[in-house]
Amino acid sequence: MSYLNTLLFGVYPYLAGAVFLLGSLARFDRDSFTWKAHSSQMLSNKNMRLASNLFHVGILLLFLGHFVGLLTPPEIFHALGVSAGAKQILAIVAGSVAGLMCFAGLTMLVQRRLNDPRVRATSTRMDIFILLLLYAQLILGLLTIPLSLMHLDGGNMLLLMQWARNVVTFDPAEAVAAITPIGLLFKLHIFLGLTVFLVFPFSRLVHIWSAPVTYPARPYQVVRQR
Repeated sequence: MSYLNTLLFGVYPYLAGAVFLLGSLARFDRDSFTWKAHSSQMLSNKNMRLASNLFHVGILLLFLGHFVGLLTPPEIFHALGVSAGAKQILAIVAGSVAGLMCFAGLTMLVQRRLNDPRVRATSTRMDIFILLLLYAQLILGLLTIPLSLMHLDGGNMLLLMQWARNVVTFDPAEAVAAITPIGLLFKLHIFLGLTVFLVFPFSRLVHIWSAPVTYPARPYQVVRQR
Protein backbone atom coordinates (compact mmCIF):
# COMPACT_ATOMS: atom_id res chain seq x y z
CA MET A 1 0.00 0.00 0.00
CA SER A 2 2.91 2.32 0.75
CA TYR A 3 4.31 1.65 -2.73
CA LEU A 4 0.92 2.40 -4.31
CA ASN A 5 0.62 5.69 -2.41
CA THR A 6 4.10 6.67 -3.58
CA LEU A 7 3.29 5.79 -7.19
CA LEU A 8 -0.13 7.47 -7.36
CA PHE A 9 0.46 10.54 -5.20
CA GLY A 10 4.23 11.02 -5.30
CA VAL A 11 5.05 10.14 -8.93
CA TYR A 12 1.80 10.31 -10.89
CA PRO A 13 1.24 14.06 -10.23
CA TYR A 14 4.50 14.90 -12.00
CA LEU A 15 3.77 12.52 -14.87
CA ALA A 16 0.32 14.05 -15.33
CA GLY A 17 1.71 17.58 -15.06
CA ALA A 18 4.47 16.94 -17.59
CA VAL A 19 2.06 15.42 -20.12
CA PHE A 20 -0.39 18.26 -19.48
CA LEU A 21 2.15 20.99 -20.27
CA LEU A 22 4.35 19.35 -22.89
CA GLY A 23 1.43 17.59 -24.58
CA SER A 24 -0.50 20.85 -24.89
CA LEU A 25 2.54 22.59 -26.35
CA ALA A 26 3.17 19.76 -28.82
CA ARG A 27 -0.45 19.68 -29.96
CA PHE A 28 -0.52 23.44 -30.49
CA ASP A 29 2.70 23.23 -32.49
CA ARG A 30 1.87 20.16 -34.58
CA ASP A 31 -1.95 20.07 -34.78
CA SER A 32 -3.10 23.63 -34.21
CA PHE A 33 -6.04 23.13 -36.59
CA THR A 34 -7.58 20.78 -33.98
CA TRP A 35 -7.22 23.41 -31.25
CA LYS A 36 -10.91 24.15 -30.79
CA ALA A 37 -13.95 23.15 -28.76
CA HIS A 38 -15.67 21.39 -31.71
CA SER A 39 -19.02 22.91 -30.80
CA SER A 40 -22.04 20.77 -31.72
CA GLN A 41 -24.61 23.47 -31.03
CA MET A 42 -25.57 23.62 -34.70
CA LEU A 43 -26.51 19.93 -34.58
CA SER A 44 -28.77 20.19 -31.55
CA ASN A 45 -29.60 23.40 -29.73
CA LYS A 46 -32.16 22.05 -27.25
CA ASN A 47 -31.22 23.19 -23.69
CA MET A 48 -27.65 23.67 -24.94
CA ARG A 49 -27.26 27.20 -23.58
CA LEU A 50 -28.59 26.31 -20.13
CA ALA A 51 -26.53 23.13 -19.88
CA SER A 52 -23.35 24.81 -21.13
CA ASN A 53 -23.69 27.80 -18.81
CA LEU A 54 -24.38 25.67 -15.74
CA PHE A 55 -21.44 23.40 -16.54
CA HIS A 56 -18.92 26.11 -17.35
CA VAL A 57 -19.79 28.40 -14.45
CA GLY A 58 -19.87 25.48 -12.02
CA ILE A 59 -16.59 23.93 -13.14
CA LEU A 60 -14.77 27.28 -13.17
CA LEU A 61 -15.89 27.97 -9.61
CA LEU A 62 -14.82 24.48 -8.56
CA PHE A 63 -11.41 24.87 -10.19
CA LEU A 64 -10.77 28.26 -8.59
CA GLY A 65 -12.00 26.98 -5.24
CA HIS A 66 -9.70 23.96 -5.36
CA PHE A 67 -6.77 26.04 -6.57
CA VAL A 68 -7.05 28.69 -3.88
CA GLY A 69 -8.14 26.28 -1.16
CA LEU A 70 -5.35 23.76 -1.68
CA LEU A 71 -2.43 26.04 -2.46
CA THR A 72 -3.00 28.96 -0.08
CA PRO A 73 -0.85 28.50 3.06
CA PRO A 74 -2.93 28.00 6.24
CA GLU A 75 -1.05 30.89 7.85
CA ILE A 76 -2.80 33.30 5.49
CA PHE A 77 -6.23 32.03 6.53
CA HIS A 78 -5.23 32.21 10.20
CA ALA A 79 -4.02 35.78 9.73
CA LEU A 80 -7.45 36.62 8.32
CA GLY A 81 -9.10 35.05 11.35
CA VAL A 82 -10.38 32.02 9.46
CA SER A 83 -9.89 28.77 11.35
CA ALA A 84 -9.43 25.38 9.68
CA GLY A 85 -12.96 24.36 10.68
CA ALA A 86 -14.49 27.58 9.33
CA LYS A 87 -12.57 27.19 6.06
CA GLN A 88 -13.83 23.65 5.70
CA ILE A 89 -17.45 24.74 6.23
CA LEU A 90 -16.97 27.51 3.66
CA ALA A 91 -15.48 25.00 1.21
CA ILE A 92 -18.39 22.59 1.76
CA VAL A 93 -21.05 25.27 1.17
CA ALA A 94 -19.35 26.84 -1.85
CA GLY A 95 -18.38 23.45 -3.27
CA SER A 96 -21.91 22.12 -2.87
CA VAL A 97 -23.45 25.06 -4.75
CA ALA A 98 -20.89 25.02 -7.57
CA GLY A 99 -20.87 21.22 -7.69
CA LEU A 100 -24.64 20.94 -8.04
CA MET A 101 -24.64 23.60 -10.76
CA CYS A 102 -21.95 21.71 -12.62
CA PHE A 103 -23.71 18.38 -12.04
CA ALA A 104 -26.99 19.66 -13.49
CA GLY A 105 -25.27 21.07 -16.58
CA LEU A 106 -23.00 18.08 -17.09
CA THR A 107 -25.89 15.63 -16.72
CA MET A 108 -27.71 17.38 -19.56
CA LEU A 109 -24.53 17.44 -21.67
CA VAL A 110 -23.86 13.73 -21.10
CA GLN A 111 -27.46 12.85 -21.95
CA ARG A 112 -27.25 14.97 -25.10
CA ARG A 113 -23.89 13.53 -26.16
CA LEU A 114 -24.99 9.92 -25.73
CA ASN A 115 -28.63 10.03 -26.77
CA ASP A 116 -28.87 12.63 -29.53
CA PRO A 117 -28.21 10.73 -32.80
CA ARG A 118 -26.66 13.69 -34.64
CA VAL A 119 -24.37 14.68 -31.77
CA ARG A 120 -23.39 11.07 -31.08
CA ALA A 121 -22.52 10.50 -34.74
CA THR A 122 -20.03 13.39 -34.73
CA SER A 123 -18.50 12.52 -31.33
CA THR A 124 -15.11 10.86 -31.07
CA ARG A 125 -14.23 8.26 -28.46
CA MET A 126 -12.19 10.89 -26.66
CA ASP A 127 -15.18 13.27 -26.61
CA ILE A 128 -17.26 10.68 -24.80
CA PHE A 129 -14.41 9.50 -22.57
CA ILE A 130 -13.46 12.96 -21.29
CA LEU A 131 -17.10 13.84 -20.66
CA LEU A 132 -17.69 10.67 -18.65
CA LEU A 133 -14.37 11.15 -16.84
CA LEU A 134 -15.41 14.64 -15.76
CA TYR A 135 -18.81 13.26 -14.74
CA ALA A 136 -17.23 10.53 -12.57
CA GLN A 137 -14.82 13.04 -11.05
CA LEU A 138 -17.66 15.41 -10.21
CA ILE A 139 -19.75 12.64 -8.62
CA LEU A 140 -16.79 11.56 -6.48
CA GLY A 141 -16.32 15.16 -5.39
CA LEU A 142 -19.97 15.45 -4.36
CA LEU A 143 -19.74 12.16 -2.46
CA THR A 144 -16.91 13.54 -0.35
CA ILE A 145 -19.20 16.25 1.03
CA PRO A 146 -21.10 13.99 3.50
CA LEU A 147 -17.76 12.60 4.71
CA SER A 148 -16.45 16.13 5.22
CA LEU A 149 -19.56 17.02 7.23
CA MET A 150 -18.71 14.20 9.64
CA HIS A 151 -15.28 15.74 10.38
CA LEU A 152 -15.55 19.51 10.63
CA ASP A 153 -12.28 20.00 12.49
CA GLY A 154 -10.47 20.57 9.18
CA GLY A 155 -7.87 17.87 9.83
CA ASN A 156 -8.25 16.05 6.50
CA MET A 157 -8.42 19.35 4.66
CA LEU A 158 -5.10 20.45 6.15
CA LEU A 159 -3.51 17.16 5.07
CA LEU A 160 -4.78 17.62 1.52
CA MET A 161 -3.44 21.18 1.49
CA GLN A 162 -0.09 19.90 2.71
CA TRP A 163 -0.03 17.25 -0.02
CA ALA A 164 -0.78 19.81 -2.75
CA ARG A 165 1.83 22.30 -1.54
CA ASN A 166 4.49 19.59 -1.24
CA VAL A 167 3.77 18.42 -4.79
CA VAL A 168 4.12 21.99 -6.09
CA THR A 169 7.36 22.53 -4.13
CA PHE A 170 8.77 19.21 -5.44
CA ASP A 171 8.83 17.36 -2.13
CA PRO A 172 7.14 14.06 -3.07
CA ALA A 173 8.20 12.22 0.10
CA GLU A 174 6.40 14.72 2.33
CA ALA A 175 3.46 14.76 -0.08
CA VAL A 176 3.03 11.00 0.22
CA ALA A 177 3.36 11.18 4.01
CA ALA A 178 0.61 13.80 4.15
CA ILE A 179 -1.88 11.94 1.98
CA THR A 180 -1.38 8.43 3.39
CA PRO A 181 -3.95 8.84 6.23
CA ILE A 182 -6.60 10.25 3.86
CA GLY A 183 -9.66 8.10 3.09
CA LEU A 184 -10.06 6.10 -0.12
CA LEU A 185 -12.83 8.28 -1.59
CA PHE A 186 -10.69 11.40 -1.37
CA LYS A 187 -7.76 9.54 -2.93
CA LEU A 188 -9.93 8.38 -5.83
CA HIS A 189 -11.09 11.96 -6.33
CA ILE A 190 -7.49 13.17 -6.48
CA PHE A 191 -6.46 10.33 -8.82
CA LEU A 192 -9.24 11.09 -11.30
CA GLY A 193 -8.43 14.79 -11.09
CA LEU A 194 -4.81 14.07 -12.02
CA THR A 195 -6.03 11.81 -14.84
CA VAL A 196 -8.03 14.72 -16.27
CA PHE A 197 -4.76 16.65 -16.54
CA LEU A 198 -3.08 13.60 -18.10
CA VAL A 199 -5.58 13.26 -20.97
CA PHE A 200 -6.16 17.01 -21.32
CA PRO A 201 -3.84 17.54 -24.35
CA PHE A 202 -5.56 14.76 -26.30
CA SER A 203 -9.09 16.09 -25.84
CA ARG A 204 -11.17 19.11 -26.78
CA LEU A 205 -10.37 20.57 -23.35
CA VAL A 206 -7.33 22.28 -24.90
CA HIS A 207 -9.63 25.14 -25.90
CA ILE A 208 -9.36 26.28 -22.26
CA TRP A 209 -5.88 27.62 -23.09
CA SER A 210 -7.52 29.92 -25.65
CA ALA A 211 -10.01 31.50 -23.25
CA PRO A 212 -11.01 34.90 -24.71
CA VAL A 213 -9.61 36.95 -21.81
CA THR A 214 -8.91 39.91 -24.12
CA TYR A 215 -12.45 39.93 -25.54
CA PRO A 216 -13.71 42.90 -23.42
CA ALA A 217 -10.80 45.04 -24.63
CA ARG A 218 -10.91 44.08 -28.31
CA PRO A 219 -11.58 46.85 -30.87
CA TYR A 220 -15.04 47.15 -32.35
CA GLN A 221 -15.66 45.33 -35.59
CA VAL A 222 -17.00 47.62 -38.26
CA VAL A 223 -19.76 45.96 -40.30
CA ARG A 224 -21.04 47.76 -43.41
CA GLN A 225 -24.03 46.91 -45.53
CA ARG A 226 -23.67 46.68 -49.26
